[in-house]
Amino acid sequence: MARINLTESEKNEIIDLIKQGKPLPKEYIYKLYADDEDVFLFWNGRNETVTNAVLPFHSIEHIDEPRKEIEPQQITMFDTTGRQLKGWTNKLIWGDNRLILSSLVNGPMQEEIEKQGGLKLIYIDPPFAVGADFSYNITVNGEDVTKQQSIIEE
Repeated sequence: MARINLTESEKNEIIDLIKQGKPLPKEYIYKLYADDEDVFLFWNGRNETVTNAVLPFHSIEHIDEPRKEIEPQQITMFDTTGRQLKGWTNKLIWGDNRLILSSLVNGPMQEEIEKQGGLKLIYIDPPFAVGADFSYNITVNGEDVTKQQSIIEE
C-alpha cells in the first residue's frame, strides 16, 4: 500500500471535517486512497452514478479506400444483433462517454474484446463548441467532400 503524504494542516482539516460530519473535498480521495496504478478524473458537475447500460452500435460512415476508384456501397461491421462480422477492429464511436464505455464493457462485443486481449486505448475527446454546427469540408483523394452532421450530432 502506498504511503499517505499529507501535511499536518491537511490531517487537521480532515479530522475537523469528520468531527463535524461534513464530506471530505474530492482532492483528498486521491491523497488517501490512490496507489501507483490509480487514475482519477474530477470536474465540477461530475455525475458519480455508475452506468451499466448496453446500447447497440452501428456504422455511420466508413472511409478506407479512395472514393474515385470504387463504386459506393453500404458497408456494415455488425450483424443485426450488433455483433462484429469480422472480429475486432479500430473504431471511432460517437456518443455519451459513460454509455459507450458501459456498452463496451457489458455489451455484445465484450467477448470479442476479451478474445483480442482487451481494449488497448480509449481516447475520449473533450466536449467543446457544444451546440455548434459540426459540418465541414474536407478533401479525400483529390475530391471535395462535405461532412454533414449525423443524426447523433443533430
